[in-house]
Amino acid sequence: MTDRFRLTLGQQNPTVGDLDGNADKALAVWREGRAAGADMVALPEMFLSGYQVQDLVLKPAFTAHCRAVLERLARDAADGPALGIGAPWVEAGVIFNAYHVLKDGEVAARVFKHHRPNYNVFDEVRTFAEGPVAGPYRIGDMRIGTPICEDAWYPDVTETLAETGAELLLVPNGSPYRRGKFDVRMSLMVARTVETGLPLVYLNMTGGQDDQIFDGGSFVLNPHGDLAVQLPLFDDAVAHVDFERTDGGWRAAAGARAVHPGDLEQDYRAMVTGLRDYCAKTGFASVLLGLSGGVDSALVAAIAADALGPDALRCVMLPSEYTSDASLHDAALCARALGCRLDEVSIEGPRKAVGDALADLFAGTEPGLTEENIQSRLRGLTLMAISNKTGAMLLTTGNKSEAAVGYATIYGDMAGGYNPVKDLWKTRLFDVCRWRNAHHRGWMKGPAGEVVPQRIIDKPPSAELRPDQRDDDSLPPYDVLDAILHQLVDLDASVADVVALGFDRDLVERVEHLVYTSEYKRFQSAPGARLTQRAFWLDRRYPIANRWRDPS
Repeated sequence: MTDRFRLTLGQQNPTVGDLDGNADKALAVWREGRAAGADMVALPEMFLSGYQVQDLVLKPAFTAHCRAVLERLARDAADGPALGIGAPWVEAGVIFNAYHVLKDGEVAARVFKHHRPNYNVFDEVRTFAEGPVAGPYRIGDMRIGTPICEDAWYPDVTETLAETGAELLLVPNGSPYRRGKFDVRMSLMVARTVETGLPLVYLNMTGGQDDQIFDGGSFVLNPHGDLAVQLPLFDDAVAHVDFERTDGGWRAAAGARAVHPGDLEQDYRAMVTGLRDYCAKTGFASVLLGLSGGVDSALVAAIAADALGPDALRCVMLPSEYTSDASLHDAALCARALGCRLDEVSIEGPRKAVGDALADLFAGTEPGLTEENIQSRLRGLTLMAISNKTGAMLLTTGNKSEAAVGYATIYGDMAGGYNPVKDLWKTRLFDVCRWRNAHHRGWMKGPAGEVVPQRIIDKPPSAELRPDQRDDDSLPPYDVLDAILHQLVDLDASVADVVALGFDRDLVERVEHLVYTSEYKRFQSAPGARLTQRAFWLDRRYPIANRWRDPS
């Protein structure tokens, strides 16, 4: 019997549906492992297909293609270490989330996922059957148990594996980012090592997929939660982990332990990664946005510059008669700080033309919200025209606070293909701006320094759709609004719960009403990076037609 086992981990970024490309990535990691003398190379959950595949996995042609590529990959990786990789598998007409261990040109072992997550962004009960709890498989002298992602969140699968002779727990994951998620993962995996007395490898993927960002952060634990190896968050990585046989069983040798950044940096990195991969995986090489001189569009511009580079970012200022000289100045200041292109297109002519066209129909009415929304929609029309002409994807820039209460114009400032700040409360958005101004990292393609001018951060927010307009003319101050929204949306608190915290009942009921009546806008909004466990879209699914209000 040998006393050493080398496992190569591929913390990598797949693309949903790019089966050949994902197989090529897996093969490249396998070759690195072979060159390093690995006994086994491991990729994350559902890596071959990409994750999440949603209803794509229900299409027989897709699962058949996955099978064909998997069989080819087994042949290509025949001469060397075993290769573990996740991919869907159909057996007797039933679809499983499976992990395949390839060795000597064929499948040496296949494990089916038992626990299927069915909460937050996950809907696996809809797409996958429940697999049986299987025992370990042998690679060389090592007996390996593979609880797939959710299977390691509960003690039953790992305890069964330990009882049936597993000597190592290899946990392949497709675990998306949310703030504070890493600590939850670590706590649960430590519990599994304490319960089983086995070392554990937690292997996660990287990269953005629609609203979800997979943040890597893979790690290796020895029994009782002793951290041996920790990979970085968000970065692709290949790590060779050596296990040594001891009198007490296999133990991982100490390796690199990446230091993880704070949560503001993690949020910002998630937004940059989400935009970068959304563009790369949908075929957009450049983006544009309306740069208003306000803080939201300034932060989105910084994110875009860091994701794609300033040369791939085009900003457009669309002034009306209500646009202040300060906003014109601030937009130019922001564009200069980022080093990106800034164009100016006045909407005054189009606004007059629309006003003249509607004059007879609107006769006898007072100007108001309708006329304000016309301005926003003309900006959306203009930006979409530039997007169509240039091929650059239009980014929308509304924050979570605005989306929650409907302080946005559908088909106007909500127009666009992606929104990096969709899950960022306004008060936190200011904090992220300050963090970015004070920090620069090697993964950022934008310049260092103050990229969101301080004067933009300091000035009162305004849509500038009427004279002297401020957001707090229509909404409570954002610190108050966000505190109420955090309770109602993030925590599902009742009106009575929020009032008990000291907030005015009439105000809380008004905010609750705005949240419910704005559902139709959010239903039609662009996707954006998920940062919390109650992001609008898959995390929080509410009816549009809904008369219920909290009577508490």
